[in-house]
Amino acid sequence: MMRLSTKGRYGLQAMYELGKNFGEEPLPLSEIAKVTELPVGYLEQLIRKLKKDDLVDSTRGPKGGYFLKRDPKDITIGDILRSLEDFFGVTECSNESGVCGKENSCPSRLVWIAIADEINKKIDSMTLQDMVDGNIKRTR
Repeated sequence: MMRLSTKGRYGLQAMYELGKNFGEEPLPLSEIAKVTELPVGYLEQLIRKLKKDDLVDSTRGPKGGYFLKRDPKDITIGDILRSLEDFFGVTECSNESGVCGKENSCPSRLVWIAIADEINKKIDSMTLQDMVDGNIKRTR
C-alpha cells in the first residue's frame, strides 16, 4: 500500500479549509490550526511549500492570513500532493529513469509504472472544489 506522509495528509486538510473559505477574507494560520487540530509550526512549513508552488498566498496586517491563489476548481488534488510530498510515487523507478541498473530488464518496473500512472490520473481528475463540495466518491 502506498502511504502519504503527514505533509500530504495535513496539507490537504489545510487546503480544504482554504478552499471552503475561497472568496472570503484571508484565514489566519491560527484558525486553520484550530479547525484542523494541527500544530501552527508544522502548518507554517506546509503553507510555505504551497506558497512556493503558487497555490496559496498571504496578506499581512489585522485582517491578514492565507488564501488560495486560484479557484478551488482549478487546483487538483495532484497539484497539492506533488507540492507537499518529497517523493510521490510507487517506487523511485516508476517516477524517473536511471535510478536502477536493471531498469531495462526488470519485469516489475512496468507494473509500478502502470500503477503510478493510474494514481496520477485519479488525483489529477479530482479538484479541491470536488473535495469542498463532498463530490469525491469511493469506488470500492
